Amino acid sequence: MALSKILLAEDDINLGSLLKQYLIVKGYDVDLKIDGEKAYSAFLDNNYDICILDVMMPKKDGFSLAKDIKKINAKIPILFLTAKNLKDDILRGFKLGADDYITKPFNMDELLLRIEAILKRVGNTTKQTVFKIGRFDLDTVSQILTYDDEKIKLTTKENELLKLLCANLNNVVDRNYALKIVWGDDSYFNARSMDVYITKLRKIIRPDETLKIINVHGKGYKLISN
Repeated sequence: MALSKILLAEDDINLGSLLKQYLIVKGYDVDLKIDGEKAYSAFLDNNYDICILDVMMPKKDGFSLAKDIKKINAKIPILFLTAKNLKDDILRGFKLGADDYITKPFNMDELLLRIEAILKRVGNTTKQTVFKIGRFDLDTVSQILTYDDEKIKLTTKENELLKLLCANLNNVVDRNYALKIVWGDDSYFNARSMDVYITKLRKIIRPDETLKIINVHGKGYKLISN
């Protein structure tokens, strides 16, 4: 199943990386570009389902980029990210064919809902909801982990945490990032709670010796599949 593909143009590397990882975890294929020219080149070389464009970018601003993109594909949905909230800028964005507009700082869950609403309108809502890791199959919609013929019903937190690890298989998941994605903040109480859930997940996947969740000192966790 092909994933919905997003072109994300954002010159703030920290914000862009956080958004990219968040959207990947939520089931999207994301290309991050740090300026308008790189984003335009990527658009020429790939097929995207939606473009998320920062307005203030070097080399080519978001409005100019959107104008050039629309010349190539007038139907591609565009969502603007910006620190601006002036009425003229909002109107300019919509005149260029923008589908939506969100002002920084914003809630990532709100951004996700806006993306889903846009894709629903244009008839593309494909996201990854099933992961295969070793001998396990994770269905994140039903929250069921299947091993051979055994079905394990996961709690919401177990499901979200395992989904995050699966989406980053064999790569480190930053501890604070995981806390913000799954729990909403990185408080001490939630950090201790996450440790408990990691221990639970280790026990759940123990029957498959090719899988393990390891601690990466000073960074976070990694789900390894040998």
